Amino acid sequence: MALNAKATQEFVPIKEVRDGVIVLKDGDLRAIVLANSINLSLKSDDEQKATIFQFQSFLNTLDFPVQISVQSRRLDIRPYLLTLEERMKVQSEALLKLQTKEYIEFIRNFTESVNIMTKSFFVVVPYTSTTFKTDSGILKRLFGGRSREEAQVAKEADFEEKRSQLEERVGVIEQGLSRCGIKSVQLGTEEVVEVFYKVFNPGEVEGKINIGS
Repeated sequence: MALNAKATQEFVPIKEVRDGVIVLKDGDLRAIVLANSINLSLKSDDEQKATIFQFQSFLNTLDFPVQISVQSRRLDIRPYLLTLEERMKVQSEALLKLQTKEYIEFIRNFTESVNIMTKSFFVVVPYTSTTFKTDSGILKRLFGGRSREEAQVAKEADFEEKRSQLEERVGVIEQGLSRCGIKSVQLGTEEVVEVFYKVFNPGEVEGKINIGS
């Protein structure tokens, strides 16, 4: 018996991504904050304890739930190697050209023998509407239905109100992480889409080196 195939989108509770805000199918909103990491092993014992205590205090002050997600991906070194090869081609000094070639071979052989992983840390900030839902059919019979334009205006106003509340929560998260010495930034629409694409297509996209860093 043949089974009806369903698209992946039917199993994902995301309706759309607007201005970096994830709109779920039930109307709730989510924002994703990218946070950097800190190496506690490079800190003294007192600094480690202070950082952990500050992070614990930050979590205890939150009056809404958050989700912390860590993504580990194999680092794609190819863009970096291509940049080195381009620089080697325009290098006029024979010695520097030879050293660059040897360096490229070293990096290529090293990355082939050792899996270099990159980690990304995300904080998912939710906003769940607690508006009491009434029977829309009764309201329509009593007051008449809204026009399409009025319904669209009301929908946009509802979204803006929810987003304002969500942005306040994002600000709380960013300030709390900053007190712990952790830099953070809210992802935009393209970055959010990329995150979910990598989640659902783990074998197609790998982390890349930022040449400018």
